[in-house]
Amino acid sequence: MEKIAIFPGSFDPFTVGHENIVRRGLKLFDKIIIAVGYNATKSYYFNVEDRKRFIEAQFSDESRITVETYTNLTVEFAKERNADSILRGIRTAADFEYERAIAQVNRLMSGIDSVFLLTTPEHTPVNSSIVRDILKHKGDASQFIPDIIYQLILDSDNY
Repeated sequence: MEKIAIFPGSFDPFTVGHENIVRRGLKLFDKIIIAVGYNATKSYYFNVEDRKRFIEAQFSDESRITVETYTNLTVEFAKERNADSILRGIRTAADFEYERAIAQVNRLMSGIDSVFLLTTPEHTPVNSSIVRDILKHKGDASQFIPDIIYQLILDSDNY
């Protein structure tokens, strides 16, 4: 039976830390669906279509990774895609506490387990909010965003 995980997030923008979790997750799963969430009540720096396009370009060489968007509950999306697991990255103890609570509720609602991977030490300080702020102020965020995505960002209307 194929082991499928979803890796959900807003990915505004997708960082080197996200990429690291996905690539390491391929050692555990046959397929990973990167699930780009969209919430109409939130404001994003990049629209959902651009975020999806950026991530697809980054993983165009990997057939076991697909990128989709969703607006419903993560567990509902996971069930629709027959996912066994929800893949999450953990940077800090605070991340763990937050993710643990969500994972337990998700498990109660759906029976789907969450799998946590610790970020590698060099990626621990990298988060989308900080990177987004660097981009908004026209700073050099190249060390925090995968090369292909960074070039697409530089070429986009938002930068």
